[in-house]
Amino acid sequence: MSELPIRCFSPSYKRGHEKAIVQEAFPFVKMVVHECEAAAYKENGNDILVCPDSIRGNIARVRNWILDQNKDANVVMFDDDVKFIGVWQEQKFRKLNAEEAEELIETGFNLCDEWGYKMWGINMVVDKGAYREGMPFCTVRPVLGTFCGIVPNELRYDEKFSLKEDYDYAIQHLYRYRGILRLNAYQYFALHNEQAGGCAVYRTVEKELQQFDLLQKKWGSEIVRKDWGNDKASVRGDDTLKSFDLNPKIVSPIPGV
Repeated sequence: MSELPIRCFSPSYKRGHEKAIVQEAFPFVKMVVHECEAAAYKENGNDILVCPDSIRGNIARVRNWILDQNKDANVVMFDDDVKFIGVWQEQKFRKLNAEEAEELIETGFNLCDEWGYKMWGINMVVDKGAYREGMPFCTVRPVLGTFCGIVPNELRYDEKFSLKEDYDYAIQHLYRYRGILRLNAYQYFALHNEQAGGCAVYRTVEKELQQFDLLQKKWGSEIVRKDWGNDKASVRGDDTLKSFDLNPKIVSPIPGV
């Protein structure tokens, strides 16, 4: 069982005009905001931790700052637009209250301690099709920055990635620690592109494609692949009539589930 303290943070940028969604659902989460925006966030009732303006404009730098400030603790990072976390039980989806979410977080770190992993998370979509009762855990699938638990370790986010930093960080963990723990019955819902601010300030299709190419060059096309699906986040490829999702498909060569 992990004996380290648990601290929960949510990097936030240009959303100080209203109470952050994640703190409405999970008041134990502390918003991480830049000096220049601290007053606006405080005025709207957010519980905040202030980070330097000098790291503004790159979410990877902010995530690294959080990790470096909390080397003595297990860290959970939430996106500031996470609206709820839920669990599938007996074919029904039930939302967790704040106390149950804290219990889930403690369980995740205890399991990491037992299994030897340094990162854990939950399913990324609220969809029964993404959860099969016979596979309660995954060990070689990425978990992303929207919700992730990180045990103290030497890995840091690659600051070349201002948009795909969480994919790269997950692959780093797969490479270094041979796995990531994902609890499949639990799933989160976040508003993502429905809000102004955050990474949307500098996200463009061109930037997304540049970041995808950079990630693929770093890890190889066998691991970082285009997901040839069709959705609102996809773009048409130059060499095909198909379109592919801007978010990469990560294929791990490591044995596991």
